[in-house]
Amino acid sequence: MARTLLCRFVSLFQLSRTQKPVLGIRFYSQTEPEPLTVRQQNNGIRRIILNNPKKRNALSLSMLESLRENILTDMDSEDLRVIVLSAKGPVFSSGHDLKELTSAQGREHHTKVFHTCAEVMTLIQDIPVPVIAMVNGVATAAGCQLVASCDIAVVTEKSTFATPGVNVGLFCSTPAVAIGRAVPRKVAMEMLFTGAPISAQDALLHGLVSKVVPEDQLEEETMAIAQRVCQSSRPVVALGKATFQRQMAQGRDAAYATASKVMVDNLALRDGQEGIRAFIEKRKPVWSNKAEKAHD
Repeated sequence: MARTLLCRFVSLFQLSRTQKPVLGIRFYSQTEPEPLTVRQQNNGIRRIILNNPKKRNALSLSMLESLRENILTDMDSEDLRVIVLSAKGPVFSSGHDLKELTSAQGREHHTKVFHTCAEVMTLIQDIPVPVIAMVNGVATAAGCQLVASCDIAVVTEKSTFATPGVNVGLFCSTPAVAIGRAVPRKVAMEMLFTGAPISAQDALLHGLVSKVVPEDQLEEETMAIAQRVCQSSRPVVALGKATFQRQMAQGRDAAYATASKVMVDNLALRDGQEGIRAFIEKRKPVWSNKAEKAHD
């Protein structure tokens, strides 16, 4: 009798390990890993959040690939009007993951890391919608590069920015591409040669960021800018962003030639004519948000 009861107990125990749990009871639990980036979208505004605070939101190859995917998803959708890029935790981004840059990883891997990074940074400037950095904390090296690559940057008073690669034997040459185009040359060189951080106010003074606000107003101020962008025509904004980037790389005369031609192209857009009519008729424009022409 005792032997029979023991056998039944063992059988029930083994069954409990193989059957799916019932009544909310779990015998084993596996925690899903947190995504490296989180994407949310509402009313034309896409939020992309760097979501690896334990590793200081380092721009590892995986993080860069996740960021690229979240930027490109449904990029041509008329519902997408602006992207807000932020981060979880006290560090916006510490830059590249140095563990990926050791000799053990090899030259091929290093090349892939920097190629992907450059692709993401140029993508931010090349996509047809504005990208706003919302920064509350430290942004260093490639993290600073990320802020410099965005079209607009709203930061808190406690935010700081640095390119400290020189201190660990890896000069911030790729961050220098974006930073050197955002701040005066001598400011960029001091940041690059010393690695010393600059304050949010100095970043504002030198043109690295757009606005410095108290921490409790960061969300409100950033979203107010994003919502204002959403009030404009998507194709008009897209044309303007692309033209600005192009003419900034040109000399004065070439820049005027480029911009003048684009102004004519802008007038040929359906939304370009709608805006002018609405102004004349003293009403709010009704945008189509389609890149359709009103005339040739």
